[in-house]
Amino acid sequence: MPDTTIPVSPAKLTIKDFQSDQDVRWCPGCGDYSILAQVQRVFPEFPHLRENYVAISGIGCSSRFPYYLDIYGVHGIHGRAPAIASGVKMANPALDVWVATGDGDGLSIGGNHMIHMLRRNLNIKVLLFNNQIYGLTKGQYSPTSTFGQVTKSTPMGVIDSPFVPVSLALGAGATLVARTMDRDPKHLQEMVRRAEKHNGSSFIEIYQNCNVFNDGAFFKFTEKDTRDENVVYLEQGKPLLFGKGREKGIRLDGFTPVTVDLREGKFSVSDLLIHNENDLTLSFILASMIHNADLPRPMGVFVDLQRPAYEELMEGQITRARGKKGNGELQKLLDGEETWVIQ
Repeated sequence: MPDTTIPVSPAKLTIKDFQSDQDVRWCPGCGDYSILAQVQRVFPEFPHLRENYVAISGIGCSSRFPYYLDIYGVHGIHGRAPAIASGVKMANPALDVWVATGDGDGLSIGGNHMIHMLRRNLNIKVLLFNNQIYGLTKGQYSPTSTFGQVTKSTPMGVIDSPFVPVSLALGAGATLVARTMDRDPKHLQEMVRRAEKHNGSSFIEIYQNCNVFNDGAFFKFTEKDTRDENVVYLEQGKPLLFGKGREKGIRLDGFTPVTVDLREGKFSVSDLLIHNENDLTLSFILASMIHNADLPRPMGVFVDLQRPAYEELMEGQITRARGKKGNGELQKLLDGEETWVIQ
């Protein structure tokens, strides 16, 4: 199998190495600031050369990301970031490619590109900023806006059923799928690390507050005074516990997750669901918890599976096509057996 390893940097990089000279221009209080800051804090931990990082974006508030990271980047057109990123990765598998996109850019006009990039399992890392609204174009409803939500384009309320980004990524075949939030910096940093370590398509949904057009959409899950009662963190090999004193848990009733209170004495920790990132069926069950308002919202890695990355398989085919001596006949390969010449 050809070597697609990203080159190692001989020098230790710092946060300043990833801060560009561009003024960061998001609305004051926007959750995007936190996401950018955590990425800039974590990137220096990785051993790559700075010139081997690439950030790709489409259109939207999140799509300003490449300007603010002092690395190579492409600010593309609406929804096409996954297609551009796929081309970059296939042209040079040794690049560390990241996609910054939003719930509108990545799941609406770019939805088709997104699912095919994920199913192909290219070693590309997707950061999906989910604020459940179109922020850049001033407050229209998006594919993740909640049922009944009143926006500028739905004055009587949204009547669409919203996408669940985690479920969509799982269904598309992404091999690492996670969820985190802008107001939990340490957790967000850890999810970025997990994506970097993963060899294959990584998809991280990030709950991001749009304080202008959809303020407080996720405060139930992100604020310190309510988070403990409404969020369950997924940790490999550990039971699903939550609550201020971790006195509550999640167990399965058949295939249905339910909340139990351990203080009642009816159930113990041994009765609770143990998280397994390698269990795809379980990941779908956990993703479905979003449909029950009485259940806490899972945060963390839903699934982490291992299978060959697309670019590795592609490079392998190229090597075989060239032949052992590197002089394969490309035109003969393209022509195949069902071609003819008109005299």
